[in-house]
Amino acid sequence: MSLAHIILGLLQQEERTGYDLKTTCFDGCIAHLWQADQAQIYRTLDKLEEQGWIHCTVEIQHDRPNRKVYTVTEAGKAELIRWLQSPQTLPIVRDPLLVQIHFAALLPDEAVIHLLQCQLAGRRQKLAECEAMRSGVSNEVVAQTVDRERSTSREYQMQQLAIDLAIRREQTYLDWLQSAIAQLQQLQNDGLEEDVQREN
Repeated sequence: MSLAHIILGLLQQEERTGYDLKTTCFDGCIAHLWQADQAQIYRTLDKLEEQGWIHCTVEIQHDRPNRKVYTVTEAGKAELIRWLQSPQTLPIVRDPLLVQIHFAALLPDEAVIHLLQCQLAGRRQKLAECEAMRSGVSNEVVAQTVDRERSTSREYQMQQLAIDLAIRREQTYLDWLQSAIAQLQQLQNDGLEEDVQREN
């Protein structure tokens, strides 16, 4: 997946500035799907404009810096439709925690448990954010439906499908973390019992 196609999709929904894309979208409505920093967004906007896939209009503001507002062109919409119909390859998994666990036999059990508990706290927070996002999408689409007819219940259903998978993924990770912690704690307890039996 490319950042360019995500930006095309967001601009297809409505015209936006680069700042809007960052604060409203990448820090908000699609934070559970993709991360991008401000510099990446602006570089991609420049490339999209060069390709003729988006158009930039400068809005003059007297009390603040001028605003660059981006909209999708017909060529950009055609490219977005082409990409939306293209099957995607499976994503490359790069999970630092899993690599740590792969080599964690070098660590004592309590150190590994600590790593897992830190990740557990982070994943619980991420799950809470995804669940809040689900209710946020619902509220946003309702508001958009009132404001403009372009928002449809089908748009809501597609967004819900994406958020549902994000929630299930986080819940699966949480379940695995809790199971792994329980297994390591059991190993610790078994080791302590063996030590006690040897001393007796």
